[in-house]
Amino acid sequence: MGAGACALYSHEPAFRNHNGADPLLTAPPTSRLYLDHAATTPMLPAAIAAVEAGMRGWANPSSPHAEGRAARAALEAARAKIAAAYGWRGETILTSGASEALGIALGRAVAARRLISAVEHDAVIRAGGDAGVVPVDGQGLLDLAALAAMLDGGRAIVGVQWCNSETGVRQPIAEIAAIVHAAGSLLLVDGAQMPASAAGDVVEHADFLAISAHKRGGPPGIGALLVRDIATLSPTGGQERGYRGGTENVPAALGFAAALGEPEDVTIMRALRAKLDDAVARSGGQVVASEAPRHSAIGAYRMPGLAAATQLIRFDMAGIAVSAGSACSSGSMKPSHVLGAMGWSVEASREVVRVSFGRSTTEADVDRFIAEWRSIARSARAFAA
Repeated sequence: MGAGACALYSHEPAFRNHNGADPLLTAPPTSRLYLDHAATTPMLPAAIAAVEAGMRGWANPSSPHAEGRAARAALEAARAKIAAAYGWRGETILTSGASEALGIALGRAVAARRLISAVEHDAVIRAGGDAGVVPVDGQGLLDLAALAAMLDGGRAIVGVQWCNSETGVRQPIAEIAAIVHAAGSLLLVDGAQMPASAAGDVVEHADFLAISAHKRGGPPGIGALLVRDIATLSPTGGQERGYRGGTENVPAALGFAAALGEPEDVTIMRALRAKLDDAVARSGGQVVASEAPRHSAIGAYRMPGLAAATQLIRFDMAGIAVSAGSACSSGSMKPSHVLGAMGWSVEASREVVRVSFGRSTTEADVDRFIAEWRSIARSARAFAA
């Protein structure tokens, strides 16, 4: 998830409907429109096939017998494919997702201090503990002067998102890395929302990179921490080169590798987001961080006068799935710490929804959302009049 894993259900019971059917195995109506790909995106057919093949040929990759050796070979082949997709030449530690990868780096990096940006994912804030918080400007971009000042005081690990999961704002990784490395510190990049095709500057500059499969069309429950120099990370014993305990999830690793083999056309998504930005602005809405570099497939939009919770219900009733912030924070509907750090009032931040595209999103889908946005906005204005 942005970088975190949260419960599918906010409470129990709810695993079977009144007909006794499992709702997870009941496909939603095809008329519904899914625009919440930043929370998770549907698994690609190639990934599903790879996971199924891995489950049919399952064996413990730590076992010395022939079956175990075959599983180990498959695991290592998947590991190599994952690293190659990102152009990574260092170590690849497989994890349960980006959240765990971030926690490993923040908890075990050979550094005296931890610094994180004010707009990081909840998973980073939790893992960061007493980390120093680097402020951002009104567009959500890191305050580079503040970062440089905070790095004066001993080696630190600095955790920064490639892209914010709520607003889509992209950080200037190369500039940040120059400041971090000049101070003799380490850079951890949260790449949960980053397409492998966009990893160029990150791979060149990051000391650690956390990635997640389920944002890229792979299965949930698998991610990786890419490490430039393994000596900068303290081991604890167990599997994954001694950096993570537990039997490796071979089927999920195979699915992750398979998903990364499928290309993503970000050019189309960028054009769709630009169209949505323009339509929202022309309809009396506000585009969050409109002046900042942003992810081609993520946009955050404010509808003045109508709470995001109400908007989500209205969109859902119209057959459209969107969210308010990251998946975990959207479930609680708490005020966005991201927008708060950017200077937004609590009232205004509660009126923002996130729209995110995937491989399957079409121009017709965006047109449908725009029409519904305008309809809801008109109703809100009429009610307020």
